[in-house]
Amino acid sequence: MLLRFYMVLAILSITSGFAQATDDSDVMENGTLVADVSRQLLQIQTQHERPLASLSVAVIRNGRLVYEQAMGARYLDQRDPEKNLPAQVDTLYRVASVSKMVTAIAVMRLCEQGRLNLDTDIGTYLGYPVRHPNFPQVAITLRMLLSHTSSLRDDGGYNFPAQVTLRNVFNLPGVWETSSSAQYAPGQFFSYVNLNWGVIGSIMEAVTGQRFDVLMSELVLQPLQIQGSFHPENLTPENIVRLATLYRKQKDEQWNPDGPWYPQVDDRGAQAAPKRTFLQTYQPGTNATLFSPQGGLRISVQGLSHIMLMLMQDGEFNGRRFLSVDSLRQLTHPEWRYETRSGAVGSNGDNYHGLFLSWGLGMQVFTGTRLSVGGDQLTRPTAKRSRGFTGVGHLGFAYGLQSAFIFDPVSRDGMIYLIGGAGDDPDKYPGQHSGLSLWEEEILAQLVRLLDD
Repeated sequence: MLLRFYMVLAILSITSGFAQATDDSDVMENGTLVADVSRQLLQIQTQHERPLASLSVAVIRNGRLVYEQAMGARYLDQRDPEKNLPAQVDTLYRVASVSKMVTAIAVMRLCEQGRLNLDTDIGTYLGYPVRHPNFPQVAITLRMLLSHTSSLRDDGGYNFPAQVTLRNVFNLPGVWETSSSAQYAPGQFFSYVNLNWGVIGSIMEAVTGQRFDVLMSELVLQPLQIQGSFHPENLTPENIVRLATLYRKQKDEQWNPDGPWYPQVDDRGAQAAPKRTFLQTYQPGTNATLFSPQGGLRISVQGLSHIMLMLMQDGEFNGRRFLSVDSLRQLTHPEWRYETRSGAVGSNGDNYHGLFLSWGLGMQVFTGTRLSVGGDQLTRPTAKRSRGFTGVGHLGFAYGLQSAFIFDPVSRDGMIYLIGGAGDDPDKYPGQHSGLSLWEEEILAQLVRLLDD
């Protein structure tokens, strides 16, 4: 039986730093376990050698939200610490690449409306041909873009100013794969590419006539009762106050865990976001990279839990159909699995130091594989989970933030974390059984205790 648990705040109040316990969700009956998990998370967040600016987490067990927690500061005033603002479970973070998964969900909604098809030549939507120069006969599709097999690359960039059109981007150096993997036609080789999502966003705009940020609000955020936006100008004054500044203890490429926190993104504290004039003149369909479909979503751990609950509930939210079961299956079904090519040098993709071993449509498939270096084994194996926690979802990493959205659609168990900034170089602290950082593994090890109890 689940019951409400309120003791965490009292326990954490005697420790240093900010902390907030959930006050509106069901949590585990084992209050001692919950309190210990909260205490351990706070120790991870405040560890002197590698502190985290803030940490916000959520755990869903058997399709029910059982735990939320926030600690650290969403805003740090270097001159007057009394003006610091605590992180809360409704704090909005720029969640980096977890944004890709949310964009993919919107694509599936447009497919259900008949506006998009995963296997149609994307040039049909954009109004001009898009082809790899070495494979002009092969059509590039949304399925390829969503599964990172399009043969596009980030070497030419993936965020472009308002005066640049996407059509011109396809002619830039470094946009198409030209190395040894260029022997593979589009659809045959995996390489994680941010530019894919700028193309996806532009396609979404082209078929709807709406700006990407507005469209994402209508397709996903509003129906799932989520506060947030793909552009900070759209945030309400109340949401601006709740927005987290992302930090690093890094300046001029030098890390110093004992030094100050340096703002990286959204350094506005409680001030209003600056106005961007291009929003008034932008022509939808020409360059959606302006809205960072690959990483620009501002959303809270609470908002992400709404998405996870919808995915766990076979596409329903609050008793209403949001996404079809078939769309869910397509999002999570592996489109690509890492494999070496027998009789030949190389493989069918770049596994990113072993972290990427299987991929669906805008979602990573976590296989629980431990490699000699890296891998995607999220938690250590247990009697209950022989490969550790496995499932689907997405990771994020940018501007000091690290994030994860991972769930098992069968057991309906899931974990979410948002880290608002690293105090030391994550590469200096590699994980022990995955390609994640050591503190990410430590966070997941604590959260999974609430699922395995």
